[in-house]
This record gives sequence, C-alpha cells and structure tokens, in this order.
Amino acid sequence: MREVRRFMKVYAQTVMAPVVTTLLFLAVFTLALGQYRPDVHGVPFAEFLAPGLVMMAIAQNSFANTSSSLMIAKVQGNIVDTLMPPFTPTELVLGIAMGGVTRGVLVGFAVAVVMMPFAGLHIDHIGLIIYHAIMASLMLALIGMMGGIWADKFDHMAAITNFVITPLAFLSGTFYSIDRLPELGQIIAHFNPFFYMIDGFRSGFIGHSDSEPIIGIVVLATINVILWLCCVRMIKSGYKLKA
Repeated sequence: MREVRRFMKVYAQTVMAPVVTTLLFLAVFTLALGQYRPDVHGVPFAEFLAPGLVMMAIAQNSFANTSSSLMIAKVQGNIVDTLMPPFTPTELVLGIAMGGVTRGVLVGFAVAVVMMPFAGLHIDHIGLIIYHAIMASLMLALIGMMGGIWADKFDHMAAITNFVITPLAFLSGTFYSIDRLPELGQIIAHFNPFFYMIDGFRSGFIGHSDSEPIIGIVVLATINVILWLCCVRMIKSGYKLKA
C-alpha cells in the first residue's frame, strides 16, 4: 500500500504521462508506416502494433516504480524505514514488487482502454493477456529491485535503463514480427525474455504468436522464480543496504 500510495500521489506523472507517450508512439508509427505496411498475420498494422506498445508501457513502469523507490530511499538515507519493520526478506520483496506490478498493470490497462478506439483492439484470449501482463510486470519489478539495490547513484540506474531495458524491449518484436528477421536474428530473438512477454501478450489480442505460447509461459515463470530468489538473497544479506 505504501508503494501504491507513493506513485498515485503523482498519478499525472506515473500513470497519465505513459498513456500519452504510448499514444504518440502509436500515432507516429501508424501515420508514418501504417498505409505502407501490409497486414501482419492477417491483422492491420495498427492492431498488431498496439499490444506491443501496451506491453512496453507495462514493462517500463513496473521497472521504474521499484527501482526509483529503492534508489530514492538509499540516496535520501531513509532506506532504514524499509528495513527496520519486522518483515522477512520474502515479505519485503513481495510488498515492493507488488507495488511495481500494480503500477505496471494499471498503466497497461489505461493504455489499452485509450488505444481501443484507434487501433481496433479486440480480445481473443483473456487468459494469455492477464498472465503475461502480470508475469511481465513482476519480472520488470524484480529487475528494478535488483537494479535499485545494486546502483549507487542515478547514473547507474540510467545505464541499466538505456543499455539493458530499452534495447531488449525495442528488439523483442514490439514493432515487428520476428518472422521478418533472417534466421540468425530469429534465433537470437528467442533468447530475449522480452520477446516471450510481448509475443504471448499480443497473441491474447490477435490470436497468433511467433512461438509456442507454452514456451513463453514456462520461460517467464522460470525467470521470475530466479529473480525472486535473487532479490530475497540480496535483501537478506543486506547487500548495499546495510552499512
């Protein structure tokens, strides 16, 4: 609840701004390329693009929420307020990560609702949409926690965002189908975990995926378990949190 209240106090920045930014992406790509691009997997380009943009907004905001929460607490010197209460490391990870998940899912829902009239979105499989939205936001929230704990200054967080999160998101099939890549490019794409969260989420809308949905489901679940254990371990050991 503390994490949710923290980002809701500035909802114009944390919720509304990502909606506007994502709509601008949709407008630019649709106006610039939409009329020249053929249908992708039998659906109009705008309808294919929209789910990828929604997932990108989910990922970016889940990561930003947890990483900024821990980073600001460390810089301001009030991280002790988080560590002192009688919570176990697992409970701390749960509380902080769920704040990131809440923000990511909330932003994704808002973006999807606003996009529906413009992109013609329709739901093909609600289960895939919900699963990938939650698991993707949890994955980025946990990565944000690890980054926030590891980073000593905001420059370190900017480096993670610019050189890890953004490239993986943009090269994961957000704006294109990996079927258009050469064979080597397709192989490399399958080693990108962001590909599975975007591909599975998109398939819940358009009914087509570039990989077997079960593979993405297992990959995301496995990665989240590993990240969760890493976060618990970092908090339990006090890595860069305790003097």
